[in-house]
Amino acid sequence: MFENLSANLITAHMPTLSATLPLLGEVDVTKLVAGGIIFVALTLIFWFVRMVVLLRVKALAAKTKTNLDDAVIGIVSSVRAWVYTLVSLYAALQVFEFGELTTKIITGIFLFAVVWQLIEMASSLIRFLARNFLEKDEDGDGQIDPNSATASHLVTLMSKIVLWALGSLFVLSNLGIEVTSLIAGLGIGGVAIAFALQGVLSDLFASFSLYFDKPFRIGDFIVIGSDSGTVERIGIKTTRIRTLQGEELVVSNNELTTARVQNFKKMDERRIVTQFGITYETAQEKVHVIPKMVENIFADLDGGRFDRAHFTSFGDSALIFEVVYHVESSDYTEYLNIQQAFNFDLMKRFAEEGIEFAYPTQTIYTKSVT
Repeated sequence: MFENLSANLITAHMPTLSATLPLLGEVDVTKLVAGGIIFVALTLIFWFVRMVVLLRVKALAAKTKTNLDDAVIGIVSSVRAWVYTLVSLYAALQVFEFGELTTKIITGIFLFAVVWQLIEMASSLIRFLARNFLEKDEDGDGQIDPNSATASHLVTLMSKIVLWALGSLFVLSNLGIEVTSLIAGLGIGGVAIAFALQGVLSDLFASFSLYFDKPFRIGDFIVIGSDSGTVERIGIKTTRIRTLQGEELVVSNNELTTARVQNFKKMDERRIVTQFGITYETAQEKVHVIPKMVENIFADLDGGRFDRAHFTSFGDSALIFEVVYHVESSDYTEYLNIQQAFNFDLMKRFAEEGIEFAYPTQTIYTKSVT
């Protein structure tokens, strides 16, 4: 494009120009003048586009409801001034004839700079789309959900890798380097790398699964097998969990997608089943009033909702009662507070009624033989 522009539109329509220089004598400066005209003309055009056209378009975009046009114009406006200068300089240099090596160096620098700027623009656009479509405030608390922020980061990172791979192949191809065998070699190497990094890749794709399926989010209290804790970070390869003991538990994302996970953050309330036993020597009329006694305890207990209380079985050394109640909170500490208050009140009422809790005992009967 620049070669035709230089040769046909400028050089071919210019008269031969010469200048007398000290020590050099008369020198043909036609190409030098043509290159200068091209450089100045393109510089002025780019300046006009940046300072006039883009500003007017930006003002029009500010009046629209969508913010996509604002983002696109902002991305175009962010192109560095030296990139425009480099394009103008490259176009001007097409007037001159250089050696093969020099031509490749100039072309390589130009292509690399332009491709780099285009990749930056494309990455900015992808980042904008990822933030708008992936990053969401799912809790309604005015803050972006950390899971969606992680997914947005992954999409942006992977797109950058793909763009740089395609951009590098484009630059090499335009420099006359055969990329077919390179692509084939990269394909074979990619397969080998995929086999070597299959664990890492499985964790990477598992992180996407965790985002889209959302079995848990950062801040949730979960149980995995014998381990439990609060989710602090969901990364590309691993998820970090802060256990009740205080240490950090690192679990691979692939393991989390295959394991059974209990998420207590999803729980609105707790259903508690507890038992206690009284001695066999307890009077029958007192045994009958215990279920009602338990119900009355929960009537005065805030945060706990009574379900049932039954005399369920005859134990080895106790009459067993089973109590079921609900804690109207998912907080574990709140559950312990209610359980403790129930235990204290039950002990107090048993003491008032003369009812004794049972403990493991054995009665031995002896018989003398004469």
